[in-house]
Amino acid sequence: MDIFNIILYKPLFNALILLYNFIPGHDFGIAIIFLTIIIKTLLAPLSLKAVKSQKDLQEIQPKIKELQTKYKNDKERQAKELLEIYKSKKINPFGGILLLFIQLPILIALYSVFRNGLNSGELVNLYGFVSNPGSINTFFLNIVDLSKPNLFFAIIAGVCQYFQTKMLMPATQKNSSNDKTADFAKMMQFQTTYFLPIFTVIILITLPSALGLYWIVGGLFSTIQQYFILKKSNNN
Repeated sequence: MDIFNIILYKPLFNALILLYNFIPGHDFGIAIIFLTIIIKTLLAPLSLKAVKSQKDLQEIQPKIKELQTKYKNDKERQAKELLEIYKSKKINPFGGILLLFIQLPILIALYSVFRNGLNSGELVNLYGFVSNPGSINTFFLNIVDLSKPNLFFAIIAGVCQYFQTKMLMPATQKNSSNDKTADFAKMMQFQTTYFLPIFTVIILITLPSALGLYWIVGGLFSTIQQYFILKKSNNN
C-alpha cells in the first residue's frame, strides 16, 4: 500500500490540489477536467498503439475466419497460421492490454483521491511546493457536489462509453450460412457494445460524481483521439 500511495495516490492527489489552487475561483470540477486531460495526454502514445492494434485486428478478421474454416479440425495448424498472419502484418494481439494495466491502477488511485483525499485531514499528504488550500470546495460550477453520486453524470459517462466502444467495433455483416463462429462474434460484439456502458452507469451511480466527471472527460478525449487515429488509418 505504501508503494501504491507513493507512486500513484500522492502524485495524483498533489497534482489535483495544485491545479485546484491555480484555477480562478478554485473550481474542483475544472481541476478534475485539467487533470484528466493531462493523464490522457501522457497515455496518448499507448492509446495510439492500442487503437492501431484493434484496427489491424479488425482488418484481418476475414483471413482469420478463412483459417478457422480451412483448419477447423486442426487447431494446432490453425494457431500456427494465425501467428504467421500476426507476424507478417506486424500485429500485436495484446496491444491494448498494457494500456488497461496502466489505466486500472490510475482509476483506483483516483477513486481513493475522490473518496478520501477531499477530507481536510488528507492535506498533510501535500508536497512542500503545493500550497495547502485549508479546505476544498467540492462543487463543480457551484451546481454539482462532486463528492456525492450523480445520476446524470453516470448516464453521460455511459453514453460516452458506448460511443467509444462502438467506434472500435467492426461493421456487422449479414451471414446467410449457419456459421456458429460468426454468430458468437456478433453476440460478443453486442454484449461489449451495450453491456459496458450499462455496467459503467451502474458502477458510477454509487461512487462520487468526481469519478463520473473524470470518466466523461476521459471518454470524450479518447473518442476524439480514436476518430483522428482511425481517419488517418483509413486514408493510408
